[in-house]
Amino acid sequence: MGKNLNEAMRILEDGHRESEEQQRHSRKDIPGPLQGSGQDVAHILQVVQNLMHGDENEDSQSHRMQNVGEQGHMALLGHSLAAYISVLDKERLRKLTTRILSDTTLWLCRLFRESEEQQRHSRKDIPGPLQGRMQNVGEQGHMALLGHSLAAYISVLDKERLRKLTTRILSDTTLWLCRLFRYENGSAYYHEDDREGLLKVCRLVIHSRFDDYSTEGFNMLYNKQPVIYQSAACRSGLGQHLCNQLGLPLSSLCTVPCNTMFGSQHQMDVALLDRLIKDNVDSGKLPLLLIANAGTPAAGHTDKLGRLKELCAQYSMWLHVEGVNLATLALPYVKSSVMAATQCDSMTLTLGPWLGLPAVPAVTLYRHEDPALSLAAGLTSIQPVEKLRALPLWLSLQYLGHDGIVERIRHASQLVEDDLNSPVVVFRFSQTDANSAAQSGGPLETLLSNEREIQDTLNRWLGEQLALLVPASGVDIVNLEDEGSCVRFSPLMTSAVLGTKDEDVDALAECLQEKIPVLISTLRLREEFREEVHCIAALTYIEDLSWPGLGTVRYELSSEEPDENKRQAELEKISSVLLKKLKELDSDLTFSTGECGFSVLGVC
Repeated sequence: MGKNLNEAMRILEDGHRESEEQQRHSRKDIPGPLQGSGQDVAHILQVVQNLMHGDENEDSQSHRMQNVGEQGHMALLGHSLAAYISVLDKERLRKLTTRILSDTTLWLCRLFRESEEQQRHSRKDIPGPLQGRMQNVGEQGHMALLGHSLAAYISVLDKERLRKLTTRILSDTTLWLCRLFRYENGSAYYHEDDREGLLKVCRLVIHSRFDDYSTEGFNMLYNKQPVIYQSAACRSGLGQHLCNQLGLPLSSLCTVPCNTMFGSQHQMDVALLDRLIKDNVDSGKLPLLLIANAGTPAAGHTDKLGRLKELCAQYSMWLHVEGVNLATLALPYVKSSVMAATQCDSMTLTLGPWLGLPAVPAVTLYRHEDPALSLAAGLTSIQPVEKLRALPLWLSLQYLGHDGIVERIRHASQLVEDDLNSPVVVFRFSQTDANSAAQSGGPLETLLSNEREIQDTLNRWLGEQLALLVPASGVDIVNLEDEGSCVRFSPLMTSAVLGTKDEDVDALAECLQEKIPVLISTLRLREEFREEVHCIAALTYIEDLSWPGLGTVRYELSSEEPDENKRQAELEKISSVLLKKLKELDSDLTFSTGECGFSVLGVC
């Protein structure tokens, strides 16, 4: 951080170096600043200096910064620190931000209270040194973080210079992103919450479809209720969030089921969507907007965007697309199923994980001809400071260059070889325990439910083990409605941040080969373990479907001691000795203890 900040300020004052220009383009429409393999930090910062100070012939007073003083520099420094703090691990970040928020709230409440009584805070109330590991952000990540520092200092330029500079940064970044992702004649909205762009788009469409909405408000929606359509495979809670923020009832949200007979079971059922729209039109409702996926959040499948676009055109609906597969639009060759997204009305890009850039905003690209309505919806702003949200991306895109951007996305895509043409691999261990089903009593429905829960538990254990043994793979656990708990490998969302290599994928495959026999043996021996426990009078078998092992047992103490506390202490003492003896056994089993008793994990 210090190195980049020092270099930035030094170059912004008086230094510059010329960068090497490389001409290796596969696409002729890539703007000059992005061509080749990127530019060095010195050249980029020299451009920033020129933009900040303009021509030497201009009035030297016209671009002076405000005299912010020491306290002002502390405030500006806060923006820099906030960017770097944002890449702490999640638990440390949660604790630190909670502390900062609670401290600041308390201090402000005490500073501005009516009572004259004052309390001094001791040094122990000051947050201590930041601990915990940060992500390995790389050089391109430091450029993104540096953007927050520069944005803070640029924000104190005089108004006219600030207006010109922010307009240039915003227009450049928007042009570059539209060219990179093949979205011609588009505008861009930069936002921290990746749902915020879609929310603003919904407001834009409401303003467009209801002429007097800006003056009459929700009275306009009473006689013709708007309907937002989303796939059942969309992000959890997305539709509810939109309705809450727009002040619409949940009846304005229509969830479209996925295919059940033909095609992917994670794709929206287009025929059913058509019937739902017709039903809503017949009932006097207004189909407003459709949210489609170019890479569903869980499985990475792409909806039939071409057919959905035709359906939206038929009913004058707005088509919004989001998903990880949109990253592949930057590649020289794009699958037709994803290329159809370039014809949609809007799309949301999350470049941070795709390119390994921390603390950069998400971007929603959209096409609309009325700037007044865009302003009313909040997609554009007359405030120059808000345009500085694009600065981290403006710096990072130049640093990476077109070649660097394409290489990161291509590398992540090539880590997956999937027959379904999806850059996401989702898999699940599944094996029917026929012996257990035949020997266990009870209704068949209960047996199947227990078997599903056991296999979900084993798959969660498998995902945790793979993530622990091969952390650079970025695998995680995802719950699918029909399949249950699965392991997901989505390199487009993780590889740029974690630095995933081909060797990590090979290591992941090796770990799978080692763990699958463990799961097979564990599942096969669960019933045998249960029967053995039942044969021992002093042991009780505990049905614990959440334990990924052979099972759980409890030692039953036979004692006439009337004092319950003494009985419990004696039981804990015996259990402790028993657990110690079990762990000393030369066995391929792992033992642990809990509130219910001893848990036994089977290993091969």
